[in-house]
Amino acid sequence: MYIINDIVDAEADRAHPKKRFRPIAAGTISVTQALVLLGLVVCIALLIAWPLPGAFKLLIGLYFAMNLAYSFKLKEVMLLDVFIIAAGFILRVLGGAYAIGVAVSNWLVLCTMFISLFLGFAKRRGELVAMQAAGKEAERKVLQHYRLEVIDQMLTITAAGTVISYALYTVAPRTLEVFGTDRLIYTTVFVMYGVFRYMHLIHATDSTENPTAVVASDVPIIVVAGLWVLSCVMLIYFKGNIPGL
Repeated sequence: MYIINDIVDAEADRAHPKKRFRPIAAGTISVTQALVLLGLVVCIALLIAWPLPGAFKLLIGLYFAMNLAYSFKLKEVMLLDVFIIAAGFILRVLGGAYAIGVAVSNWLVLCTMFISLFLGFAKRRGELVAMQAAGKEAERKVLQHYRLEVIDQMLTITAAGTVISYALYTVAPRTLEVFGTDRLIYTTVFVMYGVFRYMHLIHATDSTENPTAVVASDVPIIVVAGLWVLSCVMLIYFKGNIPGL
């Protein structure tokens, strides 16, 4: 899907200060070479997916169709563009669950949706700010329909939804049944800090156009993520009874 999207967006990417270095936009590889690589990757993906459950294959097909529609048209529709991105992450979560045969908590799905929308709107905000700072017309047509004050409200709503749905996931009956403890609720503080820190970066820097780069380079976020993982491991494997506490 990234290959298809880069082929479709090649012209627009050439006008972007960072995306112009993508292989197809930069001319490092030709469209023909990209299509050959696309065919190879699709064949490998089909071979890997073939022995997996039918529900997983159905999700793969839905994911492909949805992103194909996104690449050619839906990315130009305000709001729907970000919701499609969020839906893609939800399908990945469900696909992983079907692949290994485990049930997924509804609250976890909602949490995935909210955090995906949060990051998606943050990225749109970063693109819009960069466009306005450069005084150029948006290479993404959809950006012409967004307004900073409206995006900020969407970020507030999705940030709140992320924290609340995560907190409810930690005390959901299925979570208690699987992990045997209700103390995962205390890890919500790390999620809250991470969300608040990211919101600070959204307004204090221009780096949120690439969420992955922010998460992988911001020291406070990296530290709090490590503490979240450590606390989850301790609470799950000691069933909430941490030695010495």
